[in-house]
Formats: sequence, structure tokens, C-alpha cells
Amino acid sequence: MEEEKHVLLIAYYWPPSGGAGVQRWLKMLKYLSKDNVKCTVITVDHKKASYPILDESLLNEIEPNIHVITTSTREPLNAYKKVTNSKETPYAGFANESNPSALKKFARWIRANFFIPDARKGWNKFAYRKAVELINNEKIDTVITTSPPHSTQLTGLKLKRKLNIRWIADIRDPWTDIYYSDLFPQMDWAKRKDQKYERKVLENSDEVIVVSQAIKNLFLNKGKVSQSKIHVIPNGYDHVDFLDWPSADSSNKDGFKIVYTGTMSDQYPIDSFTDALSNLKEKIDLSFAGKISKNAQKKLEAHNSNFLGYIPHSESLLELKKADALLLVIPQIENNEGILTGKLFEYLGSMKPIILIGPIEGDAARIVNICRSGCAFDYSDSKGIFNYLEDLISRKSQGQELHSPNREEIRNYSRKNLASEVRKLL
Repeated sequence: MEEEKHVLLIAYYWPPSGGAGVQRWLKMLKYLSKDNVKCTVITVDHKKASYPILDESLLNEIEPNIHVITTSTREPLNAYKKVTNSKETPYAGFANESNPSALKKFARWIRANFFIPDARKGWNKFAYRKAVELINNEKIDTVITTSPPHSTQLTGLKLKRKLNIRWIADIRDPWTDIYYSDLFPQMDWAKRKDQKYERKVLENSDEVIVVSQAIKNLFLNKGKVSQSKIHVIPNGYDHVDFLDWPSADSSNKDGFKIVYTGTMSDQYPIDSFTDALSNLKEKIDLSFAGKISKNAQKKLEAHNSNFLGYIPHSESLLELKKADALLLVIPQIENNEGILTGKLFEYLGSMKPIILIGPIEGDAARIVNICRSGCAFDYSDSKGIFNYLEDLISRKSQGQELHSPNREEIRNYSRKNLASEVRKLL
């Protein structure tokens, strides 16, 4: 029998934090722990963390044989909330804040220039200290650091330098090329410092994991990094989540329901979608689960929309079950061809038709087309969206299957299969 491996994951976001980044490694370790891998996690004490969203239901999904260790931290974003009287912790790039006050603008300038690469770097020394203790006392084969926050990667860099441990850097988003970097009031010296950190992580890690080919292409231009060192392992869906759904009705017999889950900021163009809805004769029910910007809500209110806010992951799965079709919008930002949101793969797992609005040559559109899981439309293609909706509604009214997804291709994105790709790197 193959010798058991011991992996140490260093992750800032872990249950009860919510979001796709949490589910990526929560699910990955679930299957690694069943494949002769001992899994230990170092994360931040949730009582001291600055999480934008919470999902305590994810605590129930941690496998009992995964050892989770929490540490203290120093969190300037918690101080930011108090000083600015904000009700919620800022998302990355302050995406959930609009029309900032003068005080908030000043706070952003401080964040951009003195908290590099990000404002959660105050956790690093606590995570590093605990990691050294574990590596010295237990047989740890590999350390995996996952980001964002990209500051977590600096913990892996320091462990590599001090202990020469095998280190895999899982980088889920672009780093210095992230879309909101141009919105930050960052000085040139601060940009150079951030770029230096990014380059050192890419060059000194033993392996790098990214979620899309486009992000891999970005990182290949960042220094002495070979093609073979960077591995594309996307987010996925857990097939178990779709085995035993409750027997609730999928939707009203006479209506047609479209569901959207996740964030929708002002960078998510939906005018073509709302234009298509306006031209439909049939009634459409819309349901939005997640953080939806006020501007987007205003555009959608005229179309029988229900805004649920952020709901636990288990409840978002029920929303997918009730849907006839699923809406996916890729933000219209630089380098958006490589955006593969976590919800894309859960949409695939649901086997419901996907209405994708975004770059039609992007990675998400390619996957939807290969899996025969829906149609991709350019941001301005309201006519194409209208025709597709008309076809889906007609099929439902005639009692026909709405589409015929390629189930074999979709299975490539199951969490179990993706975990086996990580297992090979160990």
C-alpha cells in the first residue's frame, strides 16, 4: 500500500467563512482525506477574523478526520469597520462599497500603499509560527497555501526559505493583475513591491495551482516560471450535493424560473438580459441569492425579481433545484477571459441550462459549450438571449427536455476527480 502523505493546508478562509474559495479546499480535503492523505489545516480564529460573509452550514461539511488548528491574528479591516462605521467587512478591492466618503478614500490609500499585498497580512506571523511547530513535530510532506488573500502565500515563501519544505501555492485569482488594482490609489513603489512578492512566490514554490488557463498564461510572464510548474485545476462541484435533493417541485408548472447565485457588482452588465426579458410575452420569475448591487437591483426590479441576499450554501443548492434555467454573468473587466467562478461548476452539476453573459471566447464559455450545458452570449447580444429564452420556454410548455448536457464531460469537474489531480502532485 502507498505510504500515507501528510498535507498541511494554510488557508485564511475556512468555515464558518463562506464563499467559493472556502468550498474549494473544504471539498478538496474531503476527498484527499479518503485517498491515504492525512490533512491538517491552519486557519484564523473566526472570532478575530475579518470575513465578508459567513456560512456556518459549511462547518457540518468538515470531515471528522481533518485536523483544524486556529490561530490569533491582527486585523486592520476590523478597525476600518469601526472607524468608518461600516456594517460589513469590505470585499476584496472594496467591491461591495460604492460612493466612498473622504474617510474611506483615505483608508483605501493606506490599504493600497502600506498593507502589501493585502490587509490580512497581520495573520501571517501567527500562521507561520504554528506551521513551524507542526512541521518540526509531525511528519509533514507538503505545505499548501491558498489565496486570496495573497498575503498567505508569503507564509509559504518564508517556510520554504527557512525549512525547505515542499510547497504548493494555490492561487485562485490573478495577483497584481486583478481587476480592481487599477482602482487602488497605489504608488509606483508599492506596485513594484507587490510585483516582487508575486514573482518570488511563483519562482520559489515547488508547484503552482491555478483555476484557469488564462491565469496560468498571466503568471508565465512573471519571471522564471516553466509551463510544467503551473497546473490548471479549476473549481468544481461535489456530486454528493446533487444525489439526494429534497423532493420539492422544480418550479411552477405554468411559469419559468431563472436563478442567479453569488455576487453581482456594477461590473456585471445585465442590460442585454433585462432587454430580452422586456421583449418576452411570457412571465419569468427571477431569484437572486447573494450580494447584488443597488444599481443591478434597480434594473431587475421591474422583472418580477426576488432578492434573497446571502444564504447558506445548502439553501443555494435548493434554489438551483427550483430553477428552470440559471443565469451566469462574467464581470466586464480586464483579463475576464480566465474568470471561472465557483458557481459555474455547481451550475454544471445541477444539469440545468445556463445563460452565460460574458466573453464568448473565454474559459467559462468554452466549458459551457463543451459540456453542452447552455449558451454563451456577448454582453450586447440581447436578441440571442431573447431567442434562447423563447426556445427554453417553448420546450417546457411542450413537456420536452430543456437541453441534453454532456454528463461525461461534466463529471471531469467533480470535486472527487479534481482532488485526484491534486493527489498526483503529492
